[in-house]
Amino acid sequence: MSRSPASPAPPSVVLTAFGAAEAPALLPGGQGSAWRSGTLVLKPVATAPETAWRAGVLHHLPETPGFRVARPVPAADGSWAAHGWEAWRLIGGSSDPHRADDVIRAGEAFHAALADLPRPRFLGVRDNPWSHADRLAWQETRQAPDFPLLEPLLAALRPVSAPAQIIHGDLLGNVVFEPGLPPAIIDWPPYWRPAAWASAVVAVDALCWYEAGPGLLDRWAHLPDWRQLLVRALIFRIAAHATLGGAEEDAYRPVVDLVLKRD
Repeated sequence: MSRSPASPAPPSVVLTAFGAAEAPALLPGGQGSAWRSGTLVLKPVATAPETAWRAGVLHHLPETPGFRVARPVPAADGSWAAHGWEAWRLIGGSSDPHRADDVIRAGEAFHAALADLPRPRFLGVRDNPWSHADRLAWQETRQAPDFPLLEPLLAALRPVSAPAQIIHGDLLGNVVFEPGLPPAIIDWPPYWRPAAWASAVVAVDALCWYEAGPGLLDRWAHLPDWRQLLVRALIFRIAAHATLGGAEEDAYRPVVDLVLKRD
């Protein structure tokens, strides 16, 4: 999967605002935008409303035996952002994309804790390759990138019955494991979709990129609208990667064929 170039390091004014004393070091993975300074993780703010909303939710979210979360850190003035950056407590553990079943279970626990949250307004105006791909997968736009595998997937779309709620849209690389502790949820991009769609995105990512077997789809086939959510997960991933120039037909085609052949 393609990665974006690393963002510039947080400047000294940002480190001062969050009380970070150590020189920042780029963290691996993700979009190449997270920097560590001591026990803090610093990231550029995508949009101010999203940063404030997410930090507020995670600040108040109770601890549970099913998952941990990275807690937000306020700036010296009490706000959740400073000079275009946000900060989070560094959380122990490491991701393991070969543990897709455990990631899905952690995601289910996380989503159960979020089930009563209302839809935030910023989702309606978010404008990036992932938000466009998400809207395409849910037939909220017809503007599809020119990529051959999208056509049969779009033709296979049917209505789903599961209700939407706030979910984490990119779990597989953003659940970290540490012995003796619950899995930890990090780097949360929120979406307003059925909770099982997040699980479908995990399954698609694991099959396309991390050598998971077809049995993964069977083990979660009890989830509502599973085949339709897998179709939408594939559209979401392919459309976003095609827009970004990183779509690889050889990686997607076997999984597209597998999903379209399911009952």
